[in-house]
Amino acid sequence: MSIVRAADAPRFELDGSQFTVFAGPSNGSRQVCAWRLTVAAGHESMPHSIDRDEVFMVLSGQLRVTPGGEVLGAGDSVVVPAGEPIEVHNPGAGPAEVHVTVPAGFTAYRADGSVFGTPPWAA
Repeated sequence: MSIVRAADAPRFELDGSQFTVFAGPSNGSRQVCAWRLTVAAGHESMPHSIDRDEVFMVLSGQLRVTPGGEVLGAGDSVVVPAGEPIEVHNPGAGPAEVHVTVPAGFTAYRADGSVFGTPPWAA
């Protein structure tokens, strides 16, 4: 069993978003990755896709997960199927907090199809 204390959870930053790691290969989970994603107000991520299904559950704030998709609020969730475009956008006035899960070992791709790889928060 692997326990991750909130104060000790690994944190990564990318383009105005923060990833706080709960589970992944680096801390004892061979099959599942889970992290809290904090997205700044007005922020929009780089367009990308991954080769596994990804689940987003909004804890607070507002978030759009796919280009042209619906805006989600606290308690809403969405499953983005493998290969579908992802473009996280926070249209709200404050930060959005989101719980994200995805199978371990996924590969991310940029919008042009080039390999981004496995990000450090999922390694």
